[in-house]
Amino acid sequence: MNNIFKRFYSIFIARNKEYFRDRAAFGWNFLFPFLIILGFTIIFQNKGQTEYKIGIIPPKMPAAQVQVLPLELNQLKLARILEFNDRKTGFNKLKHHKIDLLIEKGSLPLHYWLNQSSPKGNIAESLLLRALYSSENHLDMVAKSFVHGPRIHYINWLFPGIIAMSMMFSALYGVGYTIVRYRKNGVLKRLQATPLTAFEYLSAQVVSRLFLILISNFILYTGCAFIFKFKCAGSYLDLILIFALGSICIISISLLVAAKISSEELANGILNLISWPMMFLSEVWFSLEGSGHWVKFVSNFFPLKHITEAMRLIINEGVGLYEDGDLIVGI
Repeated sequence: MNNIFKRFYSIFIARNKEYFRDRAAFGWNFLFPFLIILGFTIIFQNKGQTEYKIGIIPPKMPAAQVQVLPLELNQLKLARILEFNDRKTGFNKLKHHKIDLLIEKGSLPLHYWLNQSSPKGNIAESLLLRALYSSENHLDMVAKSFVHGPRIHYINWLFPGIIAMSMMFSALYGVGYTIVRYRKNGVLKRLQATPLTAFEYLSAQVVSRLFLILISNFILYTGCAFIFKFKCAGSYLDLILIFALGSICIISISLLVAAKISSEELANGILNLISWPMMFLSEVWFSLEGSGHWVKFVSNFFPLKHITEAMRLIINEGVGLYEDGDLIVGI
């Protein structure tokens, strides 16, 4: 058992030294996410999306008289109408700023809700009242309510996604691509002549990469929190646990890619094929609310989407690992 630990520890230390000695890759892991955050802070500090999203939920009780949403509202270019099958989903979307206004279908008077901390909610409300006025409905036949949710700036919303994206690239290329390179250079064959087993070697690779990902992103998080005044509203322990489990999940994907491939070019192409769609369909840069159903369906297969969503709930809203009895990953 002592010899097994020594062999494991030797590979672990060697892999760490190799990573730290590659100054270009080591520096880029810090510089690239930092530049992205800095650029989006400058560009989107006082700007936002110009499209307003209005959600529709079913009535709480069967309505005796159905109030039809005015057709003019659907024709407004600045408004996108989204229908939800249950009320809980609609209220969660409004609370998390994924929609700007919520309407109860089939209610009389027409009941709608705003997020009190959403700056776009008032404009969405004006679009609704304008549609009611143009369709000759009585404006006194509406009921207005509020839900409470923290105001989240775009850069605060973006920050967890950037951290998750940095983790994804480091996990995919730091393990999978490295093993393919070792196979091509004959390193794996030379290791077969040693007492080191495949399980020990792969375990050391996974633990080493997980250790490096945690350390590098801890430094990145601390630096950005100090410069841009980011704060974690939830538990740091929950955040580290979600981040570590997500890292292990994506490292596992990279091991699947590296299982049989011996060409660095092929491995790089496959990793790009996995990483870029995962990045753009995991709500790293923007919300997928209002996109096609097939887009949301495909995005649910990507672990990065659930990791990013869970980190946003912990950092921005202080949600714990369990919310209303459900695990936050996959809500």
